Amino acid sequence: MTDHADTTVRNIMTSAAFRQAVALLAAEHERTVADIVTLTETAAPSFNEATRAERWRAMAAEHGLEDLEIDAEGNVTGIRRGIGNGPMICVAAHLDTVFPAGTDLTVRREGTRLFAPGVGDDTRSLAVILAWLRALDAAGIRTRADILFVADVGEEGPGDLRGMRHLFQKGRYKDRIQSFITVDSPNMERIVTGGVGSKRYRVTFTGPGGHSYGAFGLVNPMYAMADAIGRLGRVPVPAKPRTTFSASVTGGGTSINSIPNSVWTEFDLRSESVEELDRLEQRFLEIVAASVTAENAMRATHNGAIAADIVKIGDRPAGHTNESGELAQFAKAAIEAHGIETSFEYSSTDANIPMSLGIPAIKIGSGGTGGRQHSLEEWIDVEPVASVNGMAAGLATVLAVAGVV
Repeated sequence: MTDHADTTVRNIMTSAAFRQAVALLAAEHERTVADIVTLTETAAPSFNEATRAERWRAMAAEHGLEDLEIDAEGNVTGIRRGIGNGPMICVAAHLDTVFPAGTDLTVRREGTRLFAPGVGDDTRSLAVILAWLRALDAAGIRTRADILFVADVGEEGPGDLRGMRHLFQKGRYKDRIQSFITVDSPNMERIVTGGVGSKRYRVTFTGPGGHSYGAFGLVNPMYAMADAIGRLGRVPVPAKPRTTFSASVTGGGTSINSIPNSVWTEFDLRSESVEELDRLEQRFLEIVAASVTAENAMRATHNGAIAADIVKIGDRPAGHTNESGELAQFAKAAIEAHGIETSFEYSSTDANIPMSLGIPAIKIGSGGTGGRQHSLEEWIDVEPVASVNGMAAGLATVLAVAGVV
């Protein structure tokens, strides 16, 4: 497969059409930067991506995509048709950011760096997809496969991959997509072939409550919660496949001189392995039950007992794409042909959904460099040479997978 991938990529990159496409990427680089700024300054918190979705749809409408629409979940979809009777591949970038409504999204430029929340994750990728479309059209490149371009919703945190779930489970193309590439963040070195699965819970521990002095001796939901956190912290988990847990956010209670009647914690459980994640989840649920039982046995329950309300607030499936398969090898060959050393890695991205369904899927970068992801000082470097080189590597990946006529 390596020789086949290398030959395919070499043939693409030495073609006059591809060289013309890359020349267009370079000539219109400042237009791409302008698109990054426009989209970054359009707010798109998870569950509130509609304004950015409409703006991207309007920008994509200028690029000749067919069947351009916003689906029932809020994803923007459009097709660049191949020669017909071929497979469909999907190329996606996500619309949403982790930043809440009201965040200052003004882009600050210092030299070749752009600073703004969400500028690299994943706004740059949305602009790069548009640049690819312009380059393909300018060079007159035709592909065997239809390419479905998607700007999707709900990739970040509480969004729980809802855009991808809809695309692959309910969307009009759910039975046609045979390969999937998500373009996410600038880094080209990391090709994600493994999807880290996660289970997220909010557990609310309740009890009768009372005065901290006068009602001393009653069951206390804080103790049950603390016991559950402590027990979870002592659970052994494998280093390979990497498996992790965290008690992440907590709250509740009424006053310092009151036994609380309600406290809560949010928990994050993750693994590269479906089996290990299921095992950890089961152990976590057993721990919560055991901690409730232990507190009810230790203190008085005549005014009421401790209970736990367990709500799953996130469920991302684990998955894996074979690194020796065509999709991963094409990406490796295309990116390394542009002088970028690559590695196959695990992460949690939109690719989790197709991976979990057995559809070959990877994550690649959009080019250039960046840093401080998910912070107010997030930045990307749009220095033209490195930026265009990364964009060209990504485009070569897409063309290798789609097949060039």
